[in-house]
Amino acid sequence: MGTIEKLITRFDLQEHPEGGYFKETYRSEGTIPEAVFPDVFEGSRNYCTGIYFLLTSDTFSAFHRIRQDEMWHFYQGSPLTIHMISPDGTYSKQVVGLDFENGALPQFTVPKEYWFAAEVNQPDSYSFVGCTVSPGFDFRDFELATKENLINLFPEHKEVITRLTRG
Repeated sequence: MGTIEKLITRFDLQEHPEGGYFKETYRSEGTIPEAVFPDVFEGSRNYCTGIYFLLTSDTFSAFHRIRQDEMWHFYQGSPLTIHMISPDGTYSKQVVGLDFENGALPQFTVPKEYWFAAEVNQPDSYSFVGCTVSPGFDFRDFELATKENLINLFPEHKEVITRLTRG
């Protein structure tokens, strides 16, 4: 059994709708009531959630967005690149990994409402990371982009959108 299969088995990872594999590892007991949030949130949320996330070089984490900030933590494997498009259409990217001399960061936060996607930097490899979301993640806050809709919003980023979306 290879490293990828061992990680999937050891951590009981399941396929994620955006691509890759995940396992929720933490969900705080405490919750924040819906009344405290802006109207974009439906229902209460846990204070914080955390997952393991495994991405392989034969796929990608497709462009999506959530209503909260999402912090990525690098554990092992290849560095990965997070591609982001801000609500005003500004494109940026960040390598998450351990090559500090070349600008990689071991921890990086994607701001709320940014469209973002990720891909493994080295061929025939994987990236094993963790993601922390606060207030806690809920699939009601998750929106997976379609190629057509995202290109209509940001035609200047057609190349990266086409490469990192499905459908």
